[in-house]
Amino acid sequence: MNQNLVSVSLSSEDLAALDAALSTVDEQLAGLIELSVEQRRNLNKMGDKSEAFCRQALILLTENRQILPPGLDLTEAEQDLRSLDQLRPRFARLRRLVANADDSEMALGSDILNFALDGYAVAKVIGKVIGKGAALETMKEAMSARYTRRRGEPPKP
Repeated sequence: MNQNLVSVSLSSEDLAALDAALSTVDEQLAGLIELSVEQRRNLNKMGDKSEAFCRQALILLTENRQILPPGLDLTEAEQDLRSLDQLRPRFARLRRLVANADDSEMALGSDILNFALDGYAVAKVIGKVIGKGAALETMKEAMSARYTRRRGEPPKP
């Protein structure tokens, strides 16, 4: 049952380059914010339909600046729209990378766990044939704590 969903091998130079690239991304996106749950809940959210409305409203207001009261900053709204248009494809790339990173992390963990379970099964069989050693007993205790529980008991964290 040899499972190998992913195989990643990075040199120390690769990791240093990756860290440098991530630092650059952090620096370039330093203006991004983090919203609280409450802030997220209370915001007006722009979906596809409302985005079309917003774009039309900005065009209309740009052509009729004289009707805007001094408190409405059309220049800021136009800059926000330009920023959104510039960043959207980059955010999509970041979301894809994060999704791939999550999947790869899960696959690596699954590969390791499957190998350990296969190795443990082999060690149990070999241990019965050649006798039990201290290392096998330690491994067996660790695994039994992970995979056995008595009826009616909640699983241990």
